[in-house]
Amino acid sequence: MSATTTDAAPERVLRGVLLIIASVILFSVSDAMSKLLRLHGLPAVEIAWIRYVVFVLFALGLAWHGRALRLWPKRLPLQLLRGLTLVGSAVLFVAGLGQLQIAEATAITYVSPGFVTALSILFLGEKVGIRRWAAVLVGFIGVMIVIRPGSGAIQMAAVFPLASALCWAATIVITRRMGAGDLTETTVLWSACTGFAVLSLLVPFVYVPVGLAELGIGLLHGACASVGQYLVIIAYRQAAASVLAPFSYVQLLFSTTLGWLIFAAVPDGGTLLGAAVIIASGLYTVHRERVRARERRMQGRAG
Repeated sequence: MSATTTDAAPERVLRGVLLIIASVILFSVSDAMSKLLRLHGLPAVEIAWIRYVVFVLFALGLAWHGRALRLWPKRLPLQLLRGLTLVGSAVLFVAGLGQLQIAEATAITYVSPGFVTALSILFLGEKVGIRRWAAVLVGFIGVMIVIRPGSGAIQMAAVFPLASALCWAATIVITRRMGAGDLTETTVLWSACTGFAVLSLLVPFVYVPVGLAELGIGLLHGACASVGQYLVIIAYRQAAASVLAPFSYVQLLFSTTLGWLIFAAVPDGGTLLGAAVIIASGLYTVHRERVRARERRMQGRAG
C-alpha cells in the first residue's frame, strides 16, 4: 500500500516543511514590495494587475509543462468563482497595506481558519463542535486586540485584511468543493486568467503612470508571489496539511523583520499579543483537523 501524505516518510515531511518556509519568505518579500508600491502612490488594483501579469505568464508555463494548456475544467463555474475570490484576497490585502504595517495586516489575515470553519458549515455541510467554535471565537478576540476598536485609522484599515482573509477562506472552501477533478496546473491557470481579466477591466479607471523603479518592484512582487504559490502546491504534495500548516505562521516573523528593515516599523505589544492569540487559535484548529482526520481513517478501517 502506497504512503499517503498523512503518513509520509520523514524526508518528505522535511522537504515539505522547507518548501513552506521558503514560500512564506517569498510571500513576505512580496508583501514588502506591495507596501513600497503603495507608498509610491500606486493603487491596490494596479499593483495587483502587475502581479497578475507575472502570475499569468507563470501559470501558462506550468500548464504547458504539465500538458494542461488545452484541458477544459470540469467545473468551470467553480473555477471562475475561485479566481474571483483569489484576486479579491490579493487586492484587499494590498489595499490594507496603505495604512497598516505589514506585521499588522499579516496577523489579521491569520483569522482565515475561522472563516474556513464557518464557510465549511454553509457550503460543505461539515459539522463543527464546540471546541472548534471556541477556537474561532478566540481568533476573533485576537483580531480585536490587534485592531483595538476606537483607535481610529487602524480600525478602518483593518477591514481590508479581514475581508482579504474571508476571500482567502472562500478560495480554500471552493477548492475543497471542486475536489480532485482538475489538474493543479488547470486550476492555477484559470485562477490566474480570471483574476487578470477582472483587473484588466478595472485598472484603466485607476491607472497611475509607473517608472522603471516601480515596474521593477512590481515585477519582483509578482515573481515572489507566483513562485511562493507554486512552492505551496509542491509542499502539500509532500506532507499533510495538518503537519505543514503551523509552519506558515513563520511568515509573521519574516514580515515583521522586513517591516523593521525596510520601513523602520516595529509592531507594538498589542499587535504581538493579538498575533499570538490568533496563531494559537489557528494552531488549535489545525490540531482539531488532524484529530478529525485520524478519526475518519479509523472509522474507514473499522468499516
